[in-house]
Amino acid sequence: MRVLIVDDDEIALELLEDTLIDSGHEVHRARNGNEALAVLASVECEVVISDWEMPELDGIGLCRAIRCGASSGYVYVILLTGHNSTRERVTGLSAGADDFMAKPFEPQDLLARLHTAERILSLETRDVAIFSLAKLAESRDPETGAHLERVQGFCSVLAQQLTAMGQFADEIGSQYVRLLHGTSPLHDIGKVGIPDSVLLKPGRLSDREFEIMKTHASIGAETLDAALQRFPKTKFLRMARDIAGTHHERFDGTGYPKGLKGIDIPLCGRIVALADVYDALTSKRVYKDAFAHDIARNIIEKESGSHFDPSVVAAFLAAEQSFIAIRGRFQETRAAA
Repeated sequence: MRVLIVDDDEIALELLEDTLIDSGHEVHRARNGNEALAVLASVECEVVISDWEMPELDGIGLCRAIRCGASSGYVYVILLTGHNSTRERVTGLSAGADDFMAKPFEPQDLLARLHTAERILSLETRDVAIFSLAKLAESRDPETGAHLERVQGFCSVLAQQLTAMGQFADEIGSQYVRLLHGTSPLHDIGKVGIPDSVLLKPGRLSDREFEIMKTHASIGAETLDAALQRFPKTKFLRMARDIAGTHHERFDGTGYPKGLKGIDIPLCGRIVALADVYDALTSKRVYKDAFAHDIARNIIEKESGSHFDPSVVAAFLAAEQSFIAIRGRFQETRAAA
């Protein structure tokens, strides 16, 4: 694997590098979080092993930047640290760390953790297939641009922020964040069943056409549920089904397709609902211009408790700078293309 090691201690870097090279890994080095981000911008590293305490940008800041989309694929992050209290572990996990290792490290311990990273990262092949399928469905709508990529980033930020705020601790962990990131692109997969005359209409839909459009949530959920029936223990299918079927439900029970209310709506659906609406508000459509972030934020804040889960809205407000950064990055990518 390509491994980026980050530490301001030269001796620690050399020990890590020797251990990793002897085990056949390709190693890249950085002395702080800012240098690490510069490396990640040019080299697709699968694993980052970082010290917690560093100048300029520490390990926690680096984790947050990575989870906000500093790398195109999933990066497995191991923090090297003497911080071992429950509170500090929560801080690290909420920032996006996958694992922790005490300093000074034992070489065999490090290699065992890298084997775990390899098993986790092997799931990215599945995520690539999921994303490709979602992109195929999205390709029918020429206006969406980088919608899926942005929604992925927004969902990851919301889940991590909820963790940092101590919300839903029994549901959200590092595996949940990975599943949410991987399955959120399937939220509109049911649009493959919507006629072109409705999906591609250059303007607002009539009431009848909107009723047809709304069926995409049920179509997506039913399609993914059929796969889940065949493979009932597959967690990513369960989450994908829940997202597809509930991301248009509203917290007050006035959404569709089932009119679910409050916590009867799966958490993943409540998270994707906000991410999806924010992206729709801040994107240009044939029937509207893109709203500025402040306008979108005010709309979402106003609809807390009606359209959106208040806890998810609170996470959004706490992490709005990350939303702005994700939005800006994908706008820049599209402009460059």
